[in-house]
Amino acid sequence: METFLIRALQLILSLSILVVLHELGHFAFARLFKVRVDKFYMFFNPNFSLIRAKRINGKWDVKLFAPNVPANERPKLDADGDVMVDAKKKPVMEQIPASELPEGDWRKYPDNTEWGIGWLPLGGYCKIAGMVDESMDTTQMAAEPQPWEYRAQSVWKRLPIIIGGVLVNFILAMVIYSAVLYTWGEEYLPLQNAKYGLQFSKTMQASGFQNGDKVVSVDGQAIEQRSDLIEKILIEGKQKVTVNRDNQLIELSLPVDFSQKVLASGETDLVSIRQPFVIAEVTDGMGAAAAKLQAGDSIVGINNKPLYIFQDIANELNTSINSKIAIDYIRNGQLLNVNVQVNENGKLGVSPKPYFDFLETKRIEYGFFAAIPAGINLGWETLTSYVKQMKLVFTKEGSKQLGGFGAIGKMFPQAWDWQVFWSMTALLSVILAFMNFLPIPALDGGYVLFLVYEIITGRKPNDKFMEYAQTAGMILLFGLLIFSNGNDIFKAIFK
Repeated sequence: METFLIRALQLILSLSILVVLHELGHFAFARLFKVRVDKFYMFFNPNFSLIRAKRINGKWDVKLFAPNVPANERPKLDADGDVMVDAKKKPVMEQIPASELPEGDWRKYPDNTEWGIGWLPLGGYCKIAGMVDESMDTTQMAAEPQPWEYRAQSVWKRLPIIIGGVLVNFILAMVIYSAVLYTWGEEYLPLQNAKYGLQFSKTMQASGFQNGDKVVSVDGQAIEQRSDLIEKILIEGKQKVTVNRDNQLIELSLPVDFSQKVLASGETDLVSIRQPFVIAEVTDGMGAAAAKLQAGDSIVGINNKPLYIFQDIANELNTSINSKIAIDYIRNGQLLNVNVQVNENGKLGVSPKPYFDFLETKRIEYGFFAAIPAGINLGWETLTSYVKQMKLVFTKEGSKQLGGFGAIGKMFPQAWDWQVFWSMTALLSVILAFMNFLPIPALDGGYVLFLVYEIITGRKPNDKFMEYAQTAGMILLFGLLIFSNGNDIFKAIFK
């Protein structure tokens, strides 16, 4: 439960930062062109808001846990005082003139933005006056366009208002990456330094890899990091891999459908670094503690089998669940033996030292000015890699791997780590920027598509068409939201 809460808190904080800054991008350009912004909210606020505030007559009016301000509309009456109806027999609504609203009514002051925090932490929004958006404010759109409205602006002003959010998210990612590199630098293990070789998942082994192989190149191109290997064979579809196996170079030919096999398997840890099993910490109340094992002990055998690699020992422990095993270990240069109880999860109750305690990593430090271009480059590489991955989404197995908030939450570490948190926030900022730029109505990219159409043809799509497009886009987005989060629920229950 504690792990869940830590991950949930990281997810909410990260998305809150990204959504607020994304919406501030829209807000900034709108105000730059003197377009009114009716509301600016962090989180959604169906029916009521945790906090809402508005500046009225030079003073801030703040409401806590308050119902939302009602829409500024009323039924329109005909000359006889009867309510007018449309073709569907629904009342025709009109805006209430500000002069008819009582003092203190927030609707009387439309030129000031309502700021707030909602109670549903799934995003946020910036409601711009005179714009067909998710609020579907058809009453405002039925009135004549006003100079302070979005729809009254030239296309060259509306365009930056729309792309402001995406622009801010992408710039934010580069700023965060630069700050991360400046603060913590960059450290990784060059694959040529993995002297014990690599550990491969079952699908990787079925495709020709063997535990202990050292990857040399893919399609003749030298591979520096594990992430490079995964991108080449899984995303780019490269098939020729050269490995060093027992000091012999062997060329593997991966199957054409390798990516689909990996996705179908659901495996996430395709390649890991093989390392010796040296105890870093012993957990009280478990088998290792009862057997008096200590930090610094090196395990070198299980049940008279000479095993010293962590992954090989872990596999052996999984065959000895709920039983006692004989462990050979070295302490202070002396070979010792002890019987240890393995629990129902195949664990001894120890944590191993990390691989970088045994293997030579490569570390790059960045000064302030060097970190800026490095961060920009990292942001661009991240975007490029993500775009390449999108082709997998449109495959049978790839669609099954779509995840919602649960999948995103699992990307954060189980313990709070600021370096990982900010790196993940930068990644999500890139993803948010790209996804919002897709040409789907209700997303920024959909608005851009219609603006490009207007630039080319010289004609603006009418408001009714925009309402229908907005509705269709929202249905599509909600469908994707339900599908992706449904995948999370299905995996949690059945896998």
